[in-house]
Amino acid sequence: MGIADIARKTERALVRFGTERKAAQGWLPSIIGYYGFGDSTQVRVLGRVVMADPNAPAPTPANRKSQRGFQQFFTLQVPNHQVTVRVGDQAVETRTNENGYIDVLIRDHGLDTGWQEVTIEASGADPIQAQVQIVAPGTTIGLVSDIDDTVLVTWLPRSMIAAYNSWYLPTDMRKPVPGMADFYQDLLRKHPDAPVFYLSTGAWNTFSSLTLFLAKHGFPKGPLLLTDWGPTPTGLFRNGVEHKRVQLRNLIIDFPDINWILVGDDGQHDPLIFGNIAGEHPDRLAGIALRNLSPQEHVLSHGSATPIDPANMAQRNDVPYVQGSDGFELLAEYQQHPFPREVTADMPADVAAEVAADAAADD
Repeated sequence: MGIADIARKTERALVRFGTERKAAQGWLPSIIGYYGFGDSTQVRVLGRVVMADPNAPAPTPANRKSQRGFQQFFTLQVPNHQVTVRVGDQAVETRTNENGYIDVLIRDHGLDTGWQEVTIEASGADPIQAQVQIVAPGTTIGLVSDIDDTVLVTWLPRSMIAAYNSWYLPTDMRKPVPGMADFYQDLLRKHPDAPVFYLSTGAWNTFSSLTLFLAKHGFPKGPLLLTDWGPTPTGLFRNGVEHKRVQLRNLIIDFPDINWILVGDDGQHDPLIFGNIAGEHPDRLAGIALRNLSPQEHVLSHGSATPIDPANMAQRNDVPYVQGSDGFELLAEYQQHPFPREVTADMPADVAAEVAADAAADD
């Protein structure tokens, strides 16, 4: 038996013991609804069931934003629990996984476009209304944004500062990356129907504080694609790079008519991940924007004063690419070289023909 197997077995035992202990104290299952998403044909409903004290004050924006970061992780999931998801006239029964999560795909839902509500019910818990975003038919542009050090200042390369910002600092005191909200709002002025997804290796426990942060600082509302920390069948921790790759590929599959704008930073693996996706699906990317970290940040991140893979996308002539130190610089670059591209006089003939063909197909 490998160390990952031992860790997962230990985790299951601790969860079972904790759930039984809290149930004996009067705690009951409680449902957390995350932002779901879909189109006119199908919708994904996301949520989690955890144990909660029925006598505790109901969570509000005020008491959520004042809590320390580490308090978000004090949850006790309810595995293998009966759940029913109701979307319009559809009712789908499922069970939570080992970590208490549900991820349900429902077809023929009949929901209108825009933000809608669905109902999640669970045995022994009060039902809740969860929000889902239904992308309008004919939408051709979407935005996927990283979170840490792209929209939210965490100083992730500086482990001690990142730990302080993520675990100790009150959740309402975190700072946005300057200009990023302006950059996104400008993108959406040109593409008002574009869905916005926030992709991160952060834990689902941070969902509430992140949505409050995004709304407070003027970022567009959108589903979050987070992950679950802890042991997996193949290791002690989940692979963050693979999580991002898989989620990007899923979006490309789930929304076949949408070309994506990818926004991240060059402090860790976003250049590599985005470059790989550009190589696999160049016809499905409208553009890539990278926030450049300072040389000092790069040294602390990976030992070099330069990005890990600066040429992986910069040398690609099939996907537009801009970079800048913050949102203001990215916005200026984008306004000079907007996404998606238009044919220009200095563009190579083969690329110009491809861009013209893509534009004709969109029309």
